Amino acid sequence: MEKESVLKTLPFWNNLSQIEKTQIVQNSQIQSFRKDQILHGSGANCLGAIVVLDGELRSSIVSEEGREITLFRLYKGDSCVLSASCVINVITFDATLSAQTDSRLLVIGPSYFSKLADENVYVRCFMYEKLAQRFSNVMFSMQQILFKGYDKRLAQFLTSEYDRTKNPDICYTHEQIAALTGSAREVVARMLKRFSQEKLVSLKRGCVTLLDLPALKRLGS
Repeated sequence: MEKESVLKTLPFWNNLSQIEKTQIVQNSQIQSFRKDQILHGSGANCLGAIVVLDGELRSSIVSEEGREITLFRLYKGDSCVLSASCVINVITFDATLSAQTDSRLLVIGPSYFSKLADENVYVRCFMYEKLAQRFSNVMFSMQQILFKGYDKRLAQFLTSEYDRTKNPDICYTHEQIAALTGSAREVVARMLKRFSQEKLVSLKRGCVTLLDLPALKRLGS
């Protein structure tokens, strides 16, 4: 059974009683989400703790001025408990979690996950570890936006995408890059044009091709 196979990869599995193992399987399900679908926040139902099986998710917030800021992204194999914030009292801010691509998740129901974390110290430690990890991601994103010039942020974004995919073609629209880097589409277009003039990248509709990866890494460091 796919659910049980995925649950067995979680670090607390071997510290569950047989009853808890049976119950967590019963209270978990595989769910599919379409690209751009909202999973959590913005009026969506409380999802629960998740493990990404396929696809890519993005957590973001929107300022009063309408500026969208990406907090972190999740990829295949990543787990997150912020999507169970409705039953985790220590989480006090609301962020949106959306599917960047068509995605499949293992979802542990929020009520059962909360009950299990209350009763099992290993699950509770897992929950706090994941919370600390995601808030570290959030702090890093805020530091980048507040204290780093956009040329460095964009260079770092492009090189990190290359490191993740091993593909020099970074295929996002200017609007998508703006959302992922906490900027405006016009700023992205202007900076990419500068990078192109400096022969760091070449541009085509919907894609940026990295031409000088070492120079971009130096700029982003």
